[in-house]
Amino acid sequence: MIDTLIDLFATAQGWLFQNAILPVVYALGFGGYAEEAFLGTEWLMLGLLQIAIMACLIQPLERCFPVEPLTDRAAVRTDMFYTMIHRLGLFRLAMFFVLVPVFDLIEGHLRLAGWQRTNLEDWLPDGMVSPVLAFCVYLILFDLLDYAYHRFSHRIRWWWALHAVHHSQQQMTVWSDNRNHLLDDMLRDAVFATVALAVGVEPAQFILLVAISQLLQSFQHANLRLGFGGVGERLLVSPRFHRLHHAVGVGHESGGRLGGCNFGVLFPWWDMLFGTANFEAIYLPTGIRDQVTVQRDYGRTFLAQQRLGVRRLFGRR
Repeated sequence: MIDTLIDLFATAQGWLFQNAILPVVYALGFGGYAEEAFLGTEWLMLGLLQIAIMACLIQPLERCFPVEPLTDRAAVRTDMFYTMIHRLGLFRLAMFFVLVPVFDLIEGHLRLAGWQRTNLEDWLPDGMVSPVLAFCVYLILFDLLDYAYHRFSHRIRWWWALHAVHHSQQQMTVWSDNRNHLLDDMLRDAVFATVALAVGVEPAQFILLVAISQLLQSFQHANLRLGFGGVGERLLVSPRFHRLHHAVGVGHESGGRLGGCNFGVLFPWWDMLFGTANFEAIYLPTGIRDQVTVQRDYGRTFLAQQRLGVRRLFGRR
């Protein structure tokens, strides 16, 4: 069954690439990037699959078991715009043309200095690492990196100025995960691409790692009254666990200072290990404290949110 689905996906990817993507690539004069365009087609197809699951499976669950009524549809539409940019590969396509030449230059200098890429298969004896095991190890490794990145974005004030765009959503839904400042996304992509390069993750593996992580994070942001129970909550981040991270005055600060709880992206293990887990079975309003106390404006539209994020970054708001 799984093999059949994989074959169908590969066939569809090949058809879409040959009949739609490749002609555009050559028409724009980027024929030298045909291999990268083929990977970009995989990003696009996985993005479309994620959006279909979000719209057809998770969104109906939100209607059946909501935490709160959906009252701000304009805010949700803005989040959907963010989702389309990221999940359809538009943002990563732009990032590709910016970052890939830089990474190629760095890797070229490192090779001249005697450094070569390594991967998990090089760390252990031959035959000990299966593709499934390698994928699971990389998933855990990148989740730990995600925890550290996320926690620092709450601790460092200039970083929080950008990350606050994500937390300013007071009407959380399945579409809220990609509501981020573009500068924050650029920084995150640069960090993760650098680590992926250093540990030797194959491009196809990296795409699948990101796709699975994205879909689970969309589920965690859903307006869904759902926890996983005493044991399940400690195995995988639930919508209830992550909503507490977005709760006003709880998830983004500690005692009035930057901090918070429940930074885990996929697994709550890191929160448990580093003392930042909060497993209270409660559902609180989401947003940032000063949105409530002084009605601070974080922007209603995509452009306003990006502009105000830059102003906060330079201390102008």
